[in-house]
Amino acid sequence: MTSAFFYGALMHPKILKRVLENDACHLKICPSILSDYMRHKVKNADYPAILPCERSKALLGRELTAEENCIRGTLVSGLTAEDVALLDAFEGDQYVRLQVFVRPLGPFTPVPVDTASLIPADLPPSSAASELAQTVPAQTYAWGREDSDLDEELWSFDEFVQKNAWKWIDHGAGPQRNDDREEN
Repeated sequence: MTSAFFYGALMHPKILKRVLENDACHLKICPSILSDYMRHKVKNADYPAILPCERSKALLGRELTAEENCIRGTLVSGLTAEDVALLDAFEGDQYVRLQVFVRPLGPFTPVPVDTASLIPADLPPSSAASELAQTVPAQTYAWGREDSDLDEELWSFDEFVQKNAWKWIDHGAGPQRNDDREEN
């Protein structure tokens, strides 16, 4: 079994279940923080990508704020080899899977059916992140293409849920795999 950190569309439980092609009842989930990475909008897309902070600083041409130095997302445990294969196909060649260390923000719970209980409303300052739980290893998908394909603007999960999640949930409508997501 594998754990993964999700920071974009896959934080939404309905999208995660759709990608995994199952009800995710074998999974546990908790809010978590990934330090030393920044989440960017992908140009002309609904979804984000993450870069190590050093690459983000180069892209932005400035130092990052404390809030930009860490990402809140979800830590999912119990992923099977089949789940990981489906996730790899979904992420496509735009992303590379790598191991990171994340800090859980609470206990693991079953995967919910809504987003309200999934992500904390406020992200603790990065100075407080070191006071949270010990880091745990997880897989994540980081940007694997040119940094110039990313927007300088931060990606917002709340905005995604309000404006775009429906495209990814609607029973077969919308993007299913990374290859299908080239929207303009």
